[in-house]
Amino acid sequence: MTPRTMTPSRDAAPTTYDGPAIELIALDVDGTLLRSDKRLSKRVVKAVRDASAKGVRVVLASARPPRSMREIYDLLALKTYQVNYNGALIHDPITRRHIHHQPLSGALAGKVIKLARKVDPDVVVSIEILDKWYTDHVDDTLPTETSKAFMPDYIGPLEAFLHVPVTKLMLLGPPDRIAAVRAAVLKKFQGEVAIAVSDSHLLQVVHPKVDKSHALAMIAKHYGIATQAVMAIGDAPNDVGMLKWAGLGVAVGNAWHETRAAADIVVPANDEDGVSHAIKAYVLDK
Repeated sequence: MTPRTMTPSRDAAPTTYDGPAIELIALDVDGTLLRSDKRLSKRVVKAVRDASAKGVRVVLASARPPRSMREIYDLLALKTYQVNYNGALIHDPITRRHIHHQPLSGALAGKVIKLARKVDPDVVVSIEILDKWYTDHVDDTLPTETSKAFMPDYIGPLEAFLHVPVTKLMLLGPPDRIAAVRAAVLKKFQGEVAIAVSDSHLLQVVHPKVDKSHALAMIAKHYGIATQAVMAIGDAPNDVGMLKWAGLGVAVGNAWHETRAAADIVVPANDEDGVSHAIKAYVLDK
């Protein structure tokens, strides 16, 4: 796993942006929009709402499922589509409809699970199907942001639901052990799956066409907005695709090394309201 680069955010001041006016802002959630205490700051809420009031579309783009983003979406008073499961799902929180779904086959998910548990018999497996969570074992020492707030919809043998498409497969283990699982899955299933990383103890296994950038492109097209008019802000490796795709890619100061490298601009860290800095500098003050 690539470690985070914790460069002090005072070295990451905004720079000049002379590109086209931003019409859509894509925001990663954990590590970017939210502070380390998982709260929204008043400055960030105000900046997002001010951008929306200016007519800019603000889209949340997260690895989380819809249910885990509802409170954030409502606090920001959004009315846009959102990206869930790193792009495996595009969801409309207003109508509660799923706009786009790009799942793995249940059979392939089963093969990945079999290999993962051959490499590490104690790996924890969680499966998301649309907005439901299924598992055969919960380990509180290996949490996800969703597991901190929600209980599984089903705990039992995995075979009971692997006959349907799987939105996202999660493999969890201590960082020193999960790396071997990642290597084995990538070697055997190269081209059949993609692995997204946002936490060092968690592998997110999805369809190979899944990426936040692909989902964001679909949403931008839906709203009639060109790539050049999109600003994307993120912190983790699963944000790299959308930062490269967007006209303006922004990394917060606490971002992983590869995310900073993919960004056009680095702003202060999430705990210093980096999202607010970016929106003010490149949207509200333009």
